[in-house]
Amino acid sequence: MSENTGVIVKVSGPLVVAKGIKSPKMFEVVQVSELKLMGEIIEILGDEVSIQVYEDTAMVGPGEVVYATGETMTVDLAPGLITSIYDGVQRPLTELEKQSDSYFIKRGIAVPALDYSKKWDFVPVKKVGDVVVAGDCIGTVQETTLINHKVMLPPESKGGVIKSIEKGSFTITDIIAVLDSGEEVKMLQKWSIRKARPTNSKRIPLEPLVTGGRSIDTFFPLVKGGAGCIPGPFGSGKTVTQQGLAKYCDAQVIVYVGCGERGNEMTDVLVEFPHLKDPNTGEPLMKRTILIANTSNMPVAAREASIYTGITLAEYYRDMGYSVALMADSTSRWAEAMREMSGRLEEMPGEEGYPAYLGSRTAQFYERAGSVNCLGNDGRLGALTVIGAVSPPGGDLSEPVSQNTLRVTKAYWGLDSSLSYKRHFPAINWLTSYSLYIDNIEKHWEENVSPEYITVRSLALELLQEESKLEDIVKLVGPESLSAREKLVLLTAKSLREDFLFQDAFDPEDAYTPPKMQFNMLKTIVTLYTVGVEKIKEEDFDFKKIENLEILEEVAKVKDLPKDSFEKYEDLRNRLTAAINAL
Repeated sequence: MSENTGVIVKVSGPLVVAKGIKSPKMFEVVQVSELKLMGEIIEILGDEVSIQVYEDTAMVGPGEVVYATGETMTVDLAPGLITSIYDGVQRPLTELEKQSDSYFIKRGIAVPALDYSKKWDFVPVKKVGDVVVAGDCIGTVQETTLINHKVMLPPESKGGVIKSIEKGSFTITDIIAVLDSGEEVKMLQKWSIRKARPTNSKRIPLEPLVTGGRSIDTFFPLVKGGAGCIPGPFGSGKTVTQQGLAKYCDAQVIVYVGCGERGNEMTDVLVEFPHLKDPNTGEPLMKRTILIANTSNMPVAAREASIYTGITLAEYYRDMGYSVALMADSTSRWAEAMREMSGRLEEMPGEEGYPAYLGSRTAQFYERAGSVNCLGNDGRLGALTVIGAVSPPGGDLSEPVSQNTLRVTKAYWGLDSSLSYKRHFPAINWLTSYSLYIDNIEKHWEENVSPEYITVRSLALELLQEESKLEDIVKLVGPESLSAREKLVLLTAKSLREDFLFQDAFDPEDAYTPPKMQFNMLKTIVTLYTVGVEKIKEEDFDFKKIENLEILEEVAKVKDLPKDSFEKYEDLRNRLTAAINAL
């Protein structure tokens, strides 16, 4: 470590002001006091620097020393990341517990993010004499049974001709290849968390991220490489929705960041995930998951680091050509940490006390999502999908964090407290939610699910919207004033709400619905309207005949039909059509 040191002149919670550090740099990592608390320089004014400390600063005071490291905050990137559980600055929680001798983390503990002594079986995919450039894959390591880890040349590599490369068991710090320029290649890379990893180019995302959630996949879909947000008040189901996405979405790698959430919620994730089975492979879910736990009782400044740590790890696996999904729960806590640090820095506050740069920081974070042509000449295609939860105080979506998030995300799943009070989950409000990715995935859905996808989806949404208007009329003058068609709209929309949109996240059968089953369920319910609306045109038709049809009980149980027996859905639709026409 450099002997470049400074002296503390002020301590204000997680903010420490020091002077005397020679040539300080923005976001340089420092160690505060003899406890060696980790911190980061966030402001330079003359010979004074302001440091945000990622650990508790109790009993630290003026006159104590600060050690500059000359390095920015980086993460270790190498085999061994998958299945790991980290805190906000990439310290493994299991190792922290061992060294702390208690359930509370001791201050100043420096623990390597990865096991530097473990050996991995490296298999070259390049040979001596091959020309390689930055980002090229030179070999693979079987990290878990689900993830084949691609060892790539670092983005800053100048490339060249491979002079030597070996197959065998190596630690992540061993030299596995040498280029003609003298560059030595190791499995371990280090990358600054605040800097996006480079790519060759971005692509228009055209493939949906299949989540198994009927309201999301069918009505408000997200694409692989897209950005979505889940705003909602306390108790509306943000965390359960995100955990469901992490369990069931078809991304190959999951990075779950618990940023400032309550400890008991994060505990559920840490306890539950290691025992969950991946529905796509049958293997344990942790074999494709990285967890970052940074709960509300941990130092506030570390919340900011946890978001950047998570997305840098996600970018690393995206660069291998994987589809990666990052869940950030919740970005509001990250914004609150920025607001607290901004206030202690005595910066001019923006709206509701948030810093003026809240919008730009939010945009920078979500802009790191995308479907990309990966760096290198291998032709790898990767995708990083970002889904951020937002916790607006009192459910007020006009507050700054929600508004800045909505500006930069294109899928909005608005959770509604009135729906959660009715025990309708997921409490995604179908009247306010939207997705701007429909045009991107229309062709994919028509080719892989049904050519009728857009038509059936549009009709279902129209019925739900009309139901909302009719409910106001019913409250004023009663249901007797409605026409037969309007009564049919209410009957069909009720089935859409209760039999299609309601989904039990804790029921192993109902929690995940394949896309083709979603379409068949929706088409079956909508058939009630499309066939019924023709029948009620007949003169003096009694609408109660439709309401009393026994087959409607089967329609109400459409979700119980086998997931792959599509002929049974077709049979139910045919029998429903025949029953209505026979009236």
